[in-house]
Amino acid sequence: MIYFRALMAIMLIGTCFMQGCGGGGGSGGNSSNAPPATTVGYIDTVVYSSAPGASLPTAAEITVTTKNQIVIGNIVVSYTATAGHLTARGLVSGAPEASFFYVAYTADNANAATRPITFVYNGGPGSSTAWLHLGSFGPKRLVTGNPATTAPVPFPLVDNAESMLDVSDLVFVDATGSGLSQAIAPNTNQTFWGVDADARVFRDFVMRYLAVNNRSASPKFLFGESYGTTRTAVLANLLETAGVDLKGIILQSAVLNYNSNCGVVSVVQSCAGHLPTYAAVGAWYNLANPAPTAAALPAFVAQARTLATSQYDPAVQSYLRTNTPPSATLLTQLINTTGFALTNWQTRFNIDPDYFQTRLIPGTLIGRYDARVSAPSGSLLAADGDPSSTFLAASYTTRIAEYLSTNLNYTNPSAYVLVGNAIQTWDFSHDARALPDTIPDLAAAMTLNPKLKTLSVNGYHDLATPFFVTENDLARLGNNLGNNPNIQIRFYGGGHMTYLDDAARIAQKADLVQFYQNALSAL
Repeated sequence: MIYFRALMAIMLIGTCFMQGCGGGGGSGGNSSNAPPATTVGYIDTVVYSSAPGASLPTAAEITVTTKNQIVIGNIVVSYTATAGHLTARGLVSGAPEASFFYVAYTADNANAATRPITFVYNGGPGSSTAWLHLGSFGPKRLVTGNPATTAPVPFPLVDNAESMLDVSDLVFVDATGSGLSQAIAPNTNQTFWGVDADARVFRDFVMRYLAVNNRSASPKFLFGESYGTTRTAVLANLLETAGVDLKGIILQSAVLNYNSNCGVVSVVQSCAGHLPTYAAVGAWYNLANPAPTAAALPAFVAQARTLATSQYDPAVQSYLRTNTPPSATLLTQLINTTGFALTNWQTRFNIDPDYFQTRLIPGTLIGRYDARVSAPSGSLLAADGDPSSTFLAASYTTRIAEYLSTNLNYTNPSAYVLVGNAIQTWDFSHDARALPDTIPDLAAAMTLNPKLKTLSVNGYHDLATPFFVTENDLARLGNNLGNNPNIQIRFYGGGHMTYLDDAARIAQKADLVQFYQNALSAL
């Protein structure tokens, strides 16, 4: 039996009052079949459900808009925020499939034909997009103080000086059964809880949004996090196949091939791809010998990559096949590189992230999504299995509800579902495999569109989607040693959500700006 250990960790942590209400939200105006959104506060009385069998009998497309300004650098960006629902319709049938809740931020008085638009979503599966929406590059962000756990809660919401609104319009969209998104009968939420069905309904949402808001000519980007990167690879191929050309995709903390990540399934396989992450984490806690300075971390991690490939992985393979013990020399190198004690290496030579997370520091649980965050074993912060997630969840739940009603004038009686239960019944099969390998999907999209650019952004301290596993997966696309000009990989101090780290967010914004410039100038 296959157990989705890494993803299960996440689980621990209306009626239309006006005729013809439309999708709204695009700079450049709405099409004739989508009247403007209301500009007054909107009380959506529909009760939304994240249950597997839930569906809406019908769905109205109602949105509310607000006008805002933000200063980014020395630029004042005036923008419109649009919150509400849009119906995804079948590509061939045109039948309604799901009512997607989204919040779009579009620059005012911009040329829709040249203004980039980016569709942004989290993963899970079952996660809403509140994490990216209020944490990364939208106009507002929560001040978490990450990786410390001493910030006052709920976290304050502030203007985001690193917002991407100076570069691109942004559409934050929640997957079916999360946030306030729900299937439309005869479909149920469960209908779209699978790798292929999920990507198809996202394709239909993107295409509908582009059509309703006259954005078909806009340069288009996708930005997915975690399982959202799995979705992105499949979605990019589906969009390109349907004739929607993309300029670029951003992979935040990618899991592109579940079969290469030893922390995802219980099937025995080498965890060598995690070793450079273990090294970075050991260095953070000053357990490596010698521990590198922050400036020397990239070089230290590079040495760990070499150790993982040339010595640790062959030794693990031999250990798994014949139970051959590692040499004393290799054990010493591993201890010095990671700070992980000898007894641990002797007990379980093929170190999986669960084992590392609970035993690196005796009596302490380190975070899975950000290993720099830790808590005493048995404490409230450690109770759900990941202090780096537990510390964030309550504030995100509180603030997203407040933000929608207070800032965006959208209210609803339903509880906004931060993380739903889709993962429990998700169909992970894809291309005749029990677990998805989406590198072929990304390769197909890049074949259909040779100009398509990919940016992979990774945290050194992320135990859930380790950066070296992602590097090795992307190497299958000809990116070995970075020799594919269409693929860039960047690394930052931080965990799964690198953007929560103040220094990493600034560096990541600079890399994103450069990426967009390169993608938009590609001939």
